[in-house]
Amino acid sequence: MSVLSVYAVFANAEEAERIGRAVIEEQLAACINILSPVRSIYRWKGAIETADEVAAIFKTHHWKADALIERVAALHSYDVPCIVSWPIDKVLRSYADWVEDTVR
Repeated sequence: MSVLSVYAVFANAEEAERIGRAVIEEQLAACINILSPVRSIYRWKGAIETADEVAAIFKTHHWKADALIERVAALHSYDVPCIVSWPIDKVLRSYADWVEDTVR
């Protein structure tokens, strides 16, 4: 399948929106879904940390995924941001066409 999702976590909604708008303007992603705040618990530099963050899902074409991930990382405020891709097993053909056309 040609479409995939890229999941990322941001410090706040403003950062998610700023980066989302940038990569959509640059045609690296067709869209971003900014999700409700999430509570993250993680180990960082030897300590257990807790933070309120904002998760987001970008939709793109598989051949844009590496460039999208690199650009999100470059714009991100974290030293080591969570940015991962998820393959999409099945997709409505008209949606896949829209994603492909949008990121050309």
